[in-house]
Amino acid sequence: MGNREDLLEGAKRCLYERGYARTTARDIVAASGANLASIGYHYGSKEALLDAALIEAIAELSERWLQWSADGRAEPAEVWDRILGEFDAHRPLLVAHVEAWAQVERSPELKERFAKFYADQLARGVESSRTRRPDLDAGTARALSAVSGALADGLIVQWLINPDQLPSGREIAAGLRALADAIDEK
Repeated sequence: MGNREDLLEGAKRCLYERGYARTTARDIVAASGANLASIGYHYGSKEALLDAALIEAIAELSERWLQWSADGRAEPAEVWDRILGEFDAHRPLLVAHVEAWAQVERSPELKERFAKFYADQLARGVESSRTRRPDLDAGTARALSAVSGALADGLIVQWLINPDQLPSGREIAAGLRALADAIDEK
């Protein structure tokens, strides 16, 4: 790996160990084996490097979750249970993700990166939805992907605030069915 890749991997490790807000440039340098000047050379700033590391780490995690959903071997409730079961192992990354959300109003660059990330995730979710359910039209697959992504983000926040109140996969499925029924009644 070159310095750029080493810095990115070091920054990802720091996100897990220290979080987004508490990671310093020196932490990243220590974790990557690169020198301090290389952060500016390759990324422009520590924040840009952390943003890139965060987006890449979250994308890797999301990709694994999408693959579980697309493979079709488990019911959706089981997939949600599997995803929820990973929250503890990825707590520092999920906290860093939420910390970064708070910065998007003040950082046009981060906002742009998140917008691209969420657009990419939406497209991957559409692909995953149509793999599992080939009968879905494009608009419905997009809606399913968007709602699933919003649900995942909301569950992360709920879990961070009060993990004991996090619903199970079966409860999520039951709640979504009840919500769909309530919408259909209107």
